[in-house]
This record gives sequence, C-alpha cells and structure tokens, in this order.
Amino acid sequence: MTTVEIKLPDSVAREAKKAGLLDAPAVEKVFREALRKQAVGELFAALDEIQALKLPPMSEEEIQAEIDAVRADRRKRARG
Repeated sequence: MTTVEIKLPDSVAREAKKAGLLDAPAVEKVFREALRKQAVGELFAALDEIQALKLPPMSEEEIQAEIDAVRADRRKRARG
C-alpha cells in the first residue's frame, strides 16, 4: 500500500472531509474513476486517429484472417 500526501486549500479540504471524500476508500474511488475516464479518452482519441486515416472497411473474412494471424502469432510466441 502506498501513502500519498496532497495539499489542498483549507476550504476544499474541509468540504471534502465533510463530504466523506478524504477516507481511503473514497480517495481510491476518485482515482479509479479518473483513471477510467483517462483510458476512455485515450481510446476515443485512438479511434479518431483511425477514422482520420480513411481506411476502406474490412470484410468479415478480412477481420477473421487478422484475428487468426494474431492468435497464431501468440501461440508461436507461447511455445518459444
């Protein structure tokens, strides 16, 4: 477990404490939610980049071939 020290303006600290936001479970929840939002934002940014490439759509067969290739590569790596 890691200990984190933060500095807040007194008024914010009082309000956060009154709202129950300074206990460990509440702080963990805040951090987890922020991390989730960041991950979602990064996903959407990546999707925007992909859309900007204007690639032609793939057929179901092409998608399956890509999936099969990745799986085969993972099996090969797992064997050494």
